[in-house]
Amino acid sequence: MGKEGIKRIDGDLRPRVRRPGTVVLEDLGAYLYILPATAVLVVFHFFPAFYAAYISLFNTNLLGRWNFVGLGNYIEMFSDPDFLRSVSNTLIYVLGTVPVGLAIALAVAYLLNQKIRASGFFRTAYFLPYVTPVVAISIVWMWIYKDDSSGMLNSIINMFGGSSQRWLLDPKWSMFALVVMSIWRHLGYNVIIFLAGLQNIPQEYYDAAAIDGASGWKLFSNITWPLLSPTTYFLTVISIIGSFQVFTQAYVLWPGGGGGPLKTTLVVVKYLYDVGWGEFRFGYAAAIGYFLFFVIFLLTLIQRKALGNKVYYQ
Repeated sequence: MGKEGIKRIDGDLRPRVRRPGTVVLEDLGAYLYILPATAVLVVFHFFPAFYAAYISLFNTNLLGRWNFVGLGNYIEMFSDPDFLRSVSNTLIYVLGTVPVGLAIALAVAYLLNQKIRASGFFRTAYFLPYVTPVVAISIVWMWIYKDDSSGMLNSIINMFGGSSQRWLLDPKWSMFALVVMSIWRHLGYNVIIFLAGLQNIPQEYYDAAAIDGASGWKLFSNITWPLLSPTTYFLTVISIIGSFQVFTQAYVLWPGGGGGPLKTTLVVVKYLYDVGWGEFRFGYAAAIGYFLFFVIFLLTLIQRKALGNKVYYQ
């Protein structure tokens, strides 16, 4: 419409001519509104990302040592046994938390979607661990996993005649302990999202299927699961991204360097932290960070290509 606007006066629409100066002031006001958010994005997101890419080309401690190595840090990663071990551990963690966690969350959400008493209480109870700080949860689980009879888990095992286990110090149990804790911590979020998806399915579909004699598994496999595919797809992508970035649990449960017993819980982000703030090799740490970024980005694209077309939107 150019410089003409529409102004309502006494119920009538009349053309209003906007002066050039007014247009500039209105545009300036709009830019001022988005300036704070833009400044936060530039300072805390864009600049660190580009700066990390820059220092990944150097062997540097960010102080006096700045030796240009080009792609040397990226090449070194594939001959670093600790890095390769951290990648392997992270893959095991992802495979252990994502499928099992989503399956349990779907089962719990399906039960909560039924007509039961105190459903609001149960939803809140399941969601509380997700909004509780991870450090606090990790400290509680350290007590649960204590390797003597004072640990809650070992106490329960001893009640049934079993022997105590060193959950955090035994290489065969350490990753299992990390996976179980992470599934429990993220269960509430996944349950709430699944529950929203279940409640978004029209009841008419179930009524029509019931008239045709469908019940139980047929209702779930032919109605619930297909219509829940957008929710499942979203949670799968988000869960995989989050699982590859696991850090706090591993850092609190196994403090210091090393990554747990025999490095069985040394995940990629924990190794990045140890290299950066333990060895002050910030260039190498930045290269590890970008490697993780590209892995997550590639896996997200693969999921979109492989699963995106199979998602059913109403």
